[in-house]
Amino acid sequence: MTRKLVASLFTSVDGVAADPYLFQYDSFDDDLGAWMTQAIDRVDDAVLGRVSYTEWAGYWPTVTEGEDVSFADFINHVPKHVASRTLRPEDLAWKNSRLIEGDLVEAISALKQTEGGDIAVEGSLSVVRQLVMAGLMDELTLVVHPAVAGTGRRLFDEASPTRLALLDVQRTSKGNLLATYGPHQG
Repeated sequence: MTRKLVASLFTSVDGVAADPYLFQYDSFDDDLGAWMTQAIDRVDDAVLGRVSYTEWAGYWPTVTEGEDVSFADFINHVPKHVASRTLRPEDLAWKNSRLIEGDLVEAISALKQTEGGDIAVEGSLSVVRQLVMAGLMDELTLVVHPAVAGTGRRLFDEASPTRLALLDVQRTSKGNLLATYGPHQG
């Protein structure tokens, strides 16, 4: 049995997925928090791209209290697999981090064959896009906030047309839409 590869990304109604703090406003609610807690409880490994790793390594280890402490506890302790062509193993000072050596798709395919819970791609739009396009992503949840960002990077700006299957849809009390997709079967 293979492990599930999952990703959850915050997006705006117009599809912007980069820098969600610029458009989330006050749309984070208890429903979304409970969903995120359930999701990370199933995760045993995380995958990050270079940019997310660099940004997060400078922030999450410093979070020791407040509303983000549960995610900080998770991300600081989970094994982190870092996809980068420019970082070296010695650049990865954040606890439990290792560099993915070689091809990303091959490395994640091999990781999926190991024992454990879900493998979550955290942030990292280009990594999510590459793994979706390679057919490795088992669940991609887009958390659509009720806001228009106007400008910014979209998840599939540089992708070939492909079909996905809608697996689940949920709505939170503040109007966030959680749409979970998987590989198209057919």
